[in-house]
Amino acid sequence: MKVHSYLGNGFPEVIYQRSLAIELKNSNMHFEQELEQPVYYNAMNVGTRRVDFLVNNKILVELKATSELTDNHFSQILNYLTAFNIEVGLLLNFGEKSLKVRRFINSKLKEA
Repeated sequence: MKVHSYLGNGFPEVIYQRSLAIELKNSNMHFEQELEQPVYYNAMNVGTRRVDFLVNNKILVELKATSELTDNHFSQILNYLTAFNIEVGLLLNFGEKSLKVRRFINSKLKEA
């Protein structure tokens, strides 16, 4: 909220990402930024995915700076949760007039 209140909307995603990293550091929160994870298909590595933030090794945080979130954005964070084997993810959209936050749960992990 602090980042969006200060910057408003209209900047590229990387500006919000760098600003949020500053806020996380100032809050003494443990986080990893631009964390890369391999993706497998039939036990073969087919590429990697990079998440914006992993906070406290428990919460995946993906940032967007778009005028509207779409089903593709929702699918992306759900795929990241599966790839990273994380239960909870937050999708933050800085591109709208008000900060939009959506919480996602990795149902595949809950079933396991």
